[in-house]
Amino acid sequence: MITKNFIIENTKTIFFALVIAIIIRSLLIQPFYIPSSSMEPTLLIGDRLFVTKYSYGYSKHSFPFSPPIINGRLFSNKPKVGDVIVFKTPADNRTDYIKRLIGLPGDNIQFINGDLFINNNQILKSTVSKSNTIIYCGNQTIEVNTFKEKLPNGKIHSTVYLKHYSFQNSDIFTVPSQHYFFLGDNRDCSKDSRYLTSVGYVHENNLVGKAQFIFFSSDFRIASIFSFWKWHKTIRFDRFFKRIN
Repeated sequence: MITKNFIIENTKTIFFALVIAIIIRSLLIQPFYIPSSSMEPTLLIGDRLFVTKYSYGYSKHSFPFSPPIINGRLFSNKPKVGDVIVFKTPADNRTDYIKRLIGLPGDNIQFINGDLFINNNQILKSTVSKSNTIIYCGNQTIEVNTFKEKLPNGKIHSTVYLKHYSFQNSDIFTVPSQHYFFLGDNRDCSKDSRYLTSVGYVHENNLVGKAQFIFFSSDFRIASIFSFWKWHKTIRFDRFFKRIN
């Protein structure tokens, strides 16, 4: 027979477990799932990764449902160019996006003939492979060239561009004070700061955390999760515990 004390004790256990989970999720580390291809080849659809919440300090967006309990940021740390960061989109302050930080406050960003310029300096990119590299763009596959890009602070990371560069030239993006400019590594298949009406410049208070490493990865477009006999094809074991560059 279930006693009153049994119900009370189990309720208390569940309550404290939830409180601890919320504290860990809000202040320390939070898992995220990658649903799009905008950060390929760095992040693939189906990657599950951990994001450290303390990396840049805390704002209201550090907590579930973004309660207005913090004005500005507490224990603020400035992000570095090249960091892969989760942030709330300025359009609704609710949707989580993950992109690479390219521009700091005051920077001028521009694309000229498909090349990225920061403060009038062309970002050097060395060719890794030309054509015959297939990645995703939504539900479609696209043929791309793969490069290693070197940012002004020396950070090197992988990017891919369509063979004919769908985003070739742009106006100059001047990053406002207290804002940041983000790009997806899949340059021709990413909704990011280049699109001012949907993403645009991201306020520092919208930063959620820094992406650190992948703890699980799977591609269930190949087969259903219930088809356990095909898990050797759908689960990407080589991506487990891979650090995010």
